[in-house]
Amino acid sequence: MEKLKILLAKGRIYESVYSLLNDVGISLYLPDRQYFPITNQEDLAFQVVKPQITSALLAQNKADVGFSGKDWVYENGVQNDVVEIMDLGFDPVRIVAAIPETVDYETLLTKPLTIATEYQTLSRKWIEEKKIDGKIFRTWGTSEGFVQDTPDALAQILIDNTSTGSSLKANRLKIVDTLMESSTRMYASKQAFENPEKKQKIMELKMLFETVLNARSRVMLEMNVPEDKFDTLIKTIPSMKSPTVSPLFGGNGYAVKIAVKKSEVPTLLPKLHSLGATDIVEYGLRKVLM
Repeated sequence: MEKLKILLAKGRIYESVYSLLNDVGISLYLPDRQYFPITNQEDLAFQVVKPQITSALLAQNKADVGFSGKDWVYENGVQNDVVEIMDLGFDPVRIVAAIPETVDYETLLTKPLTIATEYQTLSRKWIEEKKIDGKIFRTWGTSEGFVQDTPDALAQILIDNTSTGSSLKANRLKIVDTLMESSTRMYASKQAFENPEKKQKIMELKMLFETVLNARSRVMLEMNVPEDKFDTLIKTIPSMKSPTVSPLFGGNGYAVKIAVKKSEVPTLLPKLHSLGATDIVEYGLRKVLM
């Protein structure tokens, strides 16, 4: 089979996907100043590119699989030219419009405006939808400093991505609209997805990623339960499908295993204890295939 060509985006996306691949069992080594990581998988070939162009390369069938923020897929206008395989949920952000805290938004929209942004396509669409008399000032990287409540400010509106909004607040900007929500996703080229062998490999990778992501959000709880407490406890506790139960040596009760969401543990542990569970042990999971 021809190698599956996979694009890895630089920066935060690379770190998140690198960790995911490593947990799956796919190792990567990227020598300094090089762009083609070495891997332990003979049927995979990796290349590191800028996050802004990953989806554009997939749309042109220059690679088979890539990891990109949804925002750059729409910014490049290729959402209909690539196949979204799965939302990994990494680096969730909002693409927002922000203005100085001291400025009234409705009044501002009545004037000719300049929008500072990296997102030219998304910004043009937003300008058209809002019927704003505006032009775009293309920026690279940090853009908050261009938008100020002063006569000589380079721009009056910022369109940028934000996760917490803390950087905007630090620069005395307020969010006035949300253009879209984004996160890191796995995409495939249409050409690769139409190839039966490549599609099978892509879906196998998806399955492996799901096992790791499922495991990251869950833990295993083991406990011992006296026989007279068993029926009440077993009817109450959550689990992925059903608990694993085995009799204790000597017939003094049962050993119970349940896989639960990490978020349930703070309320679940006291509840289990109150229901008679003892010797409760929590441990992490590496992979969960549901």
